[in-house]
Amino acid sequence: MNTPAWSGTVNRRTWLAALASGMALPTATGATHRPEITLRFSHVVAEETPKGLAANRFKVLVEQRSGGRIGVQVYPNAQLYGDHDEMQALQLGAVDLVAPSLSKFGRIGLPEFEMFDLPFLFDDLNAVRRITLGPLGQKLLQGLSRQGLVGLGFFDNGFKQMSANRPLLEPGDFAGLRMRVQASRVIAAQMRALGARPVTLAFSETRRALAAGVVDGTENPVSNFWTQAMHEVQSDLSLTEHGYLGYAVVTNQRFWQHLQADDRALINQALQESLAFANQIADTQNDQALLALRQAGTTRIHSLSAAQRRRMHQAVKPVQQQLARWIGERWMGDLKLALRKV
Repeated sequence: MNTPAWSGTVNRRTWLAALASGMALPTATGATHRPEITLRFSHVVAEETPKGLAANRFKVLVEQRSGGRIGVQVYPNAQLYGDHDEMQALQLGAVDLVAPSLSKFGRIGLPEFEMFDLPFLFDDLNAVRRITLGPLGQKLLQGLSRQGLVGLGFFDNGFKQMSANRPLLEPGDFAGLRMRVQASRVIAAQMRALGARPVTLAFSETRRALAAGVVDGTENPVSNFWTQAMHEVQSDLSLTEHGYLGYAVVTNQRFWQHLQADDRALINQALQESLAFANQIADTQNDQALLALRQAGTTRIHSLSAAQRRRMHQAVKPVQQQLARWIGERWMGDLKLALRKV
């Protein structure tokens, strides 16, 4: 995979350091012995994304506060497990923490998580957090116990944009395109409603598939688009902000219950602070990635007019009716109630 085309004299290391400047913390000192407990944290994106920075901050906090007694090994960029096998690896105990996108829970028997994939559902991140930080979010996390998992919290990567080798501003622009999607019935239905053909691929395989012409386009927050160098293989990025991309951090129930109560409390507190940090920087990182993308000059960037956005929204409205059939009217009712503006 080629590295991104960093502009001017600003290299990748400098940009990453600038993004992470808010997370500088002292490391544990005097801890030369092997940790008594080692947490393996696997994820599929780059270190300079909100997820990557949150994982690294979590590592520093845990090791610092435990005096090195608890260690954290972070494996970014699908080094251990990818989209298709990270959940199974967690359930089997091959890894201790993962932070999958919310789309991935549907395929392990938790279709209610697919509500987050509905296009044009959320007006802004405040609306998202009425779900993730409220009673409905807690109910969703508690439901993970059905699959032997413990849900520790949610965090954001912001809103998704559409990319291809042509502008995607009207429903008709999608006709005939093969669009890479996560394994989500809702996202696949969204692409079909727009006239495209959804192709399910792991995130780690997406750039290569775009370069080879296996797929024609995809959807991503700008930070993922930039850090995966998709701008080198996609000529156009359309700022549709049509859907939300968020994650849940989960662990294995057996592993979590095996820990001492004090260790669970330490780990959980460090994680909650790391997730709050990720939420604070999600918008900033997408803005910085968009600026870097404009400076690189390899991809045309398009904004939708209000009329174009309404037409795209209208085209995907049937997807909400499909989701209601899949997960049940009760969940949809709870969702609408939680999103009601106060």
